[in-house]
Amino acid sequence: MTYQHILYNVEHRIATITLNRPEKLNAWTAIMEREVRQTMNAAAADDGVRAIVLTGAGRGFCAGADMDLLKGLDPSDITANTWTQPFDVNQRLDYQTRYGFYPAIAKPVIGMLNGATAGIGMVHALYCDIRFAADNAVFTTSFARRGLIAEHGLSWMLPMIVGHANAMDLLLSARKVLAPEAQAMGLVNKVFAADQLAEATYAYVRDLVDNVSPRSMAVIKRQQYDAPFQSLAENTRQANAEMLQSFASEDFREGVAHFMEKRTAQFTGK
Repeated sequence: MTYQHILYNVEHRIATITLNRPEKLNAWTAIMEREVRQTMNAAAADDGVRAIVLTGAGRGFCAGADMDLLKGLDPSDITANTWTQPFDVNQRLDYQTRYGFYPAIAKPVIGMLNGATAGIGMVHALYCDIRFAADNAVFTTSFARRGLIAEHGLSWMLPMIVGHANAMDLLLSARKVLAPEAQAMGLVNKVFAADQLAEATYAYVRDLVDNVSPRSMAVIKRQQYDAPFQSLAENTRQANAEMLQSFASEDFREGVAHFMEKRTAQFTGK
């Protein structure tokens, strides 16, 4: 399938979604929004995909919304429900919002942040499960400097990742944060030299898809994103129930067998 504002590729059981407007630092558009959602859904449903990488073409990850498209914006365009997906009774409602659907994807989503990450680009980066950044990447929430507010769940997600004090700083000031500071506050997991980012990211993701149980990853991811809504007792009860189901799974049997036999794992996700 051909896309206008992204690229989509599957290789080595890894789906890569690349924001592809490099001349605009991958500034966000309605077309890009639709295509990212389509390919995220496709990757989630594809049994041949075990992990997803989200990145940008050229020098930036996503420099925010395309400002040319925001000129003369009609507020009714923002509240239109054209983006709404069918309600899924099997998923937590909290993760069925316009951009907050990443936690409901039962596969790890890794943000490979290769440059400017701002505004709506920051929102998408934060919804990724893991974030690796180039050492020349720059981050900013940007909203307060555009007369806007913390959009799309950012005021909930950002403190979960960097803590209340750092979140207040980043949201109120909308200042630019360089990659080393972003790593120090936990905004990104690791920082790599720009020319080594792709190699390091894909080495990490290949290890996930080759050596880790897809079933375990899906359950652990769900546990992590359920936890903010649970008490310790509820979380423990859920873990106990999931552990019993894990003992009955094919991946558990394979996990023991490959360890005892000192061979490469052949997980099926079942």
